[in-house]
Amino acid sequence: MEKGANVTDLFFMRADDHPKRPAIIDRDGTTISFGKLAHDVKETADYYASRGIGKGDRVLIFIPMSIDLYRDVLALFHLGATAVFLDEWVSKERLELCCRIAGCKGFIAGWKVRLLSIFSRELRRIPVKLGPGWSFVNHPQMNKTTADDTALITFTTGSTGTPKAAKRTHGFLQAQFDALVDKIQPKADDIDMPVLPIVLLLNLGTGVPSVIADYKSNKPGELDPGKIMEQIKTHKVNRLTASPFFIRKLSEFVIQHKLELPQVRGMFTGGAPVFPDEAALYVRAFPGCNTTVVYGSTEAEPISSISAGELAQQSLDLQSGLDVGPAYHGTQVKIIPVTEDILQFTSLAELDAFCLPPGSIGEILVSGRHVLREYVNNPEALKRNKIFIGGEAWHRTGDAGFTDPAGHLRLCGRCSTMILKKDGSYLSPFLYENYFQQMDGVNAGTVLLHKNKITAILETAAGTDQQATRTKLAAEDHGLEEIIFVKQIPRDPRHNSKIDYGKLKELL
Repeated sequence: MEKGANVTDLFFMRADDHPKRPAIIDRDGTTISFGKLAHDVKETADYYASRGIGKGDRVLIFIPMSIDLYRDVLALFHLGATAVFLDEWVSKERLELCCRIAGCKGFIAGWKVRLLSIFSRELRRIPVKLGPGWSFVNHPQMNKTTADDTALITFTTGSTGTPKAAKRTHGFLQAQFDALVDKIQPKADDIDMPVLPIVLLLNLGTGVPSVIADYKSNKPGELDPGKIMEQIKTHKVNRLTASPFFIRKLSEFVIQHKLELPQVRGMFTGGAPVFPDEAALYVRAFPGCNTTVVYGSTEAEPISSISAGELAQQSLDLQSGLDVGPAYHGTQVKIIPVTEDILQFTSLAELDAFCLPPGSIGEILVSGRHVLREYVNNPEALKRNKIFIGGEAWHRTGDAGFTDPAGHLRLCGRCSTMILKKDGSYLSPFLYENYFQQMDGVNAGTVLLHKNKITAILETAAGTDQQATRTKLAAEDHGLEEIIFVKQIPRDPRHNSKIDYGKLKELL
């Protein structure tokens, strides 16, 4: 990918190359070309400048994934301003806390959100309030940006404590794009359905048309695979980049209705764990498709990856760890002991001496050009999550895992959920979760240390004989000391795939 001052520069290059090529096809079929979008981006930037938005200003955006969203984001980048994003499902209290951290000068939203903003003290304080539309202003504005200027601020998921505001500079965004391009390998005739918003930005910078799925990520239960299939067929989509939840639902629909989609030749999924049985589902639904499961996080994407075909052939027991493939060549990976202590090292040799040998379970530590270096107004998060050695940033992922003899990284779950047993070994609730899902009548389950007992928490389907499930688990002797059945295990709102352990503990 060419080096540009920012993503908008890369987009303008693609618009010059292919002005008539579709850039974005919206949910309702509305299509905008690269050339028309480039024209609209420049006019929108002029309008925002006339309203007082300039280089370095932070602007909160409340617009769903749409043509409007990407026109506005590119316009802000064009001005050298910073786009600030919050999750759609954020509570009012969380929203106001995030607003105080970000210190925005403006916010862009539809009329409903702007009307509701009168009930939020922090939103009322933001001086410049804008809608997603614009008026022509003949005052062309363009501010050059450097690699160190901030492009995006995104808040990581979580409902307690001070939110972590990830500060993505234009240089970091470029490095992340380079890594993703290297991994995805976009082709000239690709037509992508990117359910992950950052990937649509990548597509705009590489000239790939994007079809926005008819799906609201904040309402996963309303996903209609039939509608998605119609979009894929109508717009000749041949690549998908989406969460495991989205890919799984689509795969189940394809199998159930005995459909074939030979045109889909590439799928990329990440953001939540994919176990071998789910990978096998992908392969069965899309047998001719090259499906890649990517492991990464907000602060480091990608870390490693594995093909669904390779993963589907594996068996998984309660000690082996989930194979997420070899580390991406631009990522350095180390394994350190699990600890809540803030860590500091004066040299790489000192860090290496602290690290665990291959095969030992510990916290996964990563470094690379595409690894986030800082947060906004959160020195505590910086100290807890980062280790700086000679200008190089190492990110503590908070994930537990180890490297196997083949050099593959294997996940064991979040460090905060690992249970240290009396014999000094670790029990991985993450692996039990996969095991429980294979049991008849069990929708989801995990293991926690509850009242000093290793406790299984299970969500069963209606009509399931819970006593039979209890008897089966007792007979298999998995070291469980207690079993609790709950109506529903809370999931994370972003992907609807991972268990929300904080809320589960509150529930118990």
